[in-house]
Amino acid sequence: MFRKLSIAALTLTVSATSSMAATNISWWHGMGGANADVINEISKRFNESQQSCALTPVSKGSYEEALASGIAAFRSGEQPNILQVFDAGAATIINAKGATVPAEDLINNAGYKFDREAFIEGVRYFYAAPDGKFVGMPFNSSAPIMYINTEALKKAGVEAPKTWEEFEAIAPKLKEAGYIPLTASQLTWQFTENFFSRQNIQFATNNNGYDSVQDTKLNVTDPNLIMMFEKLKDWADKGYFGFYGAGWADNQKPFDEGKVAFWIGSSGSFGGLQKTAKMEFSADFLPYWKAVDGAGTNSFIGGAALFAMAGKPDAENKCVADFFQFLTSPEVQKYYHQATGYVAITKAAYELAKSEGYYEKTPVAEVGIKQLMLQSGDWSKGYRLGFYPQIRTIMEREYNRIFAGETSVSQAFETIEKEGNDLLTRFAKTAN
Repeated sequence: MFRKLSIAALTLTVSATSSMAATNISWWHGMGGANADVINEISKRFNESQQSCALTPVSKGSYEEALASGIAAFRSGEQPNILQVFDAGAATIINAKGATVPAEDLINNAGYKFDREAFIEGVRYFYAAPDGKFVGMPFNSSAPIMYINTEALKKAGVEAPKTWEEFEAIAPKLKEAGYIPLTASQLTWQFTENFFSRQNIQFATNNNGYDSVQDTKLNVTDPNLIMMFEKLKDWADKGYFGFYGAGWADNQKPFDEGKVAFWIGSSGSFGGLQKTAKMEFSADFLPYWKAVDGAGTNSFIGGAALFAMAGKPDAENKCVADFFQFLTSPEVQKYYHQATGYVAITKAAYELAKSEGYYEKTPVAEVGIKQLMLQSGDWSKGYRLGFYPQIRTIMEREYNRIFAGETSVSQAFETIEKEGNDLLTRFAKTAN
């Protein structure tokens, strides 16, 4: 005689059967701590939203470790379905022949209608092909912005600067009031890559590397960039700029402690700052040089994107497309934006958060998005340069030498350009 199942038991049986029938897909990422918890939550919500696909997120350590693991796994035929790749590693994954399926193709092939215009301006191009096709799906995106110690400004009797000329004019007053006027946490991203973007100056030949890896050369000896770093060194000598090395937290800490007036950091740091800052703070756009023709354009994103790895069955690719659709929905983007501090990557998600009054309560959370939505220029869309993590390491070494007085600014950038171009040449040979 068959035992009659209770409704609860029957529900569990059906659920288990559905789960067993689901197509399993994997997502390798390079995030830990609270950000990893949010990734786990998004994956859980996706799995609960449908019964066809089961997504498993796996942390592979740091950004660099996730990229290295993904490339090695692809070579051995054991790649995940989705790989998170950080901004500096974009050229590596995109130029790894046959390693990825463009996100836009994947989504269109799954029967969805992909709209590039749905993404905000500063997000739209960084992980795209030269013709605008999305290769990677932007995920955790941020902008370099200026955080403001409001108490310092009140004490010094000054307003937050929009331009570097204005900063230079008020820096002595901030110092007299007992503050370090300025610190910055990543000179490569904030004062090199996004210096070119905010001033709308070409960073590298071949359309900043987007058009070809062959014969691509850096433009870091541009007189405007030399001027920026000569100013930084002069400001450091006068006590207007505090430089604490390449460590992100080392340059943020004095701001957290209320010792610094302005900190150039990531819009994605907003959530953490709410917990660590010992004073009231606000934020504004990354300043630009008014004297530079065409300056004031948008910055581009930092962070990382999700790439669909090639060589997977159609059913798994369909699930990846389903997940990308889920991930970019206004509700999920709004949740991710508010839970992490990273910007909402679509206009619809931004408008949803705005309509609910989120930015009236937390105006700092809107600054990065508004900066990314500024007018773009010919050279404000980003870069696509091979071996770029190694080039950043060269930059950091030379920046340390500049502020230690071991080299001049012009000599440092000549070294960066020479060694960086050597790496670009080597990368071009690997891409043949």
